[in-house]
Amino acid sequence: MSMEPEDEGRASGVSRRGFGAATLAVGFAAAVQPVSAQTITTDAEGLDAGAVEIPTADGKIPGYRAMPKGAGPFPVVLVVQEIFGVHEHIKDLCRRLAKLGYYAIAPELYARQGDVSKETDFRKIIGEVVSKVPDSQVMSDLDSAVALAKSEKGDVEKLAITGFCWGGRIVWLYSAHSPALKAGVAWYGRLVGDKDDLHPKNPIDVAAQLRAPVLGLYGEADGGIPVATIEQMREAAKAGKAEVEIHVYPGAPHAFNADYRPSYRKLEAENGWKRMLAWFAKQGVPPKA
Repeated sequence: MSMEPEDEGRASGVSRRGFGAATLAVGFAAAVQPVSAQTITTDAEGLDAGAVEIPTADGKIPGYRAMPKGAGPFPVVLVVQEIFGVHEHIKDLCRRLAKLGYYAIAPELYARQGDVSKETDFRKIIGEVVSKVPDSQVMSDLDSAVALAKSEKGDVEKLAITGFCWGGRIVWLYSAHSPALKAGVAWYGRLVGDKDDLHPKNPIDVAAQLRAPVLGLYGEADGGIPVATIEQMREAAKAGKAEVEIHVYPGAPHAFNADYRPSYRKLEAENGWKRMLAWFAKQGVPPKA
């Protein structure tokens, strides 16, 4: 069930006891205030855009969905949130894709663990919410978002995924998980790191098992993702059958596409967006004309 844009942030379907984030964030995440003057705002004119309820294996979670008005069907792009959840920037990215002719959907993947939108302490965001989100739950919820797209106007035969920061890591994992996926684009997602029961594998561990081609977009000056680990990922991917291409932007920091933050780099972000769209088209997921 979809809602009008003015109702976004009030999705009411998360009723399962224990779900912490029953609604989408309104505005931007509190942890990254103040919002930059460079922030891009995409209107919803010509779109069916707003909050949705996504049925999952154990309840409903909120999400944000945008697609063109019209008959469809539209190629589907899963948009995976940054570490700050589905706030206004992620919603805007969905609208940008919808303006081009895609059905774009961003499920709130922390719904069971908590709401990070109002938390200003980055350590609490990580320790109390994000670290408790199992990778297996994320994979299942993304599958559920695909099912919702199929029930509406989504052409799931043409399925792609893109994600940013925390979501960039998820792109790699989902590209090894989903047999239906045609293309993935990972923006500065971590490739190596500590493991635990909830997060048993890193992207580098599944590099040889990727089912879909993946484009990686990374910054040379990313303090959390050393270039050496990118080279390790390139090498590991050679053992697999899926096409992998990783582009590193000289001097670019982490989150260079996040136009609402000081890390934003306009030229690199615009180039990355063009590369993403070209990658989707190359892999058989162009926007609906």
